[in-house]
Amino acid sequence: MLRSNVVWLCVALIGFAFLGGATCATAQIVALGASNTASEYPAELEKMLRAKGQNVHVANAGVSGDTTGGMLARLDSAVPSGTRVVILQPGANDRRRGEASSTAEIVARLQQRGIKVVMLGNAMIGAIPPQFHRPDRIHLTPEGYRLLAAAVLPRVLAALR
Repeated sequence: MLRSNVVWLCVALIGFAFLGGATCATAQIVALGASNTASEYPAELEKMLRAKGQNVHVANAGVSGDTTGGMLARLDSAVPSGTRVVILQPGANDRRRGEASSTAEIVARLQQRGIKVVMLGNAMIGAIPPQFHRPDRIHLTPEGYRLLAAAVLPRVLAALR
């Protein structure tokens, strides 16, 4: 009787794992962007996702001053195989430098690889109350970056489903 129950338990666990109910793999998320990404918000987001029970790693691929052309040039090295979600923050550096945006090409290449894209536009950063912005009005304070992570959290959770 005990042996029969053990066999059924093993069959049930294998079936559960096969159907995707059990996974030990860490979901890879990459935050790709410019200076507001090269901040503490990706680490804050990872903490928030883990608090929600998500087994994730949020890699910070933010480079201060970067343009979407620069992001496109480093896309393959910044977004490794197996990445499930990219949070793309194009910033405003293209406009400041008079360069054409490569955002559409970045999104298309990621989607071709089967990676879901969550856009983190300037409007999301601008929606953070002014008291959480640094004097330059472009970058956020540490609390502002926590608020940004909280704002993007539901969109990342939806992309992980």
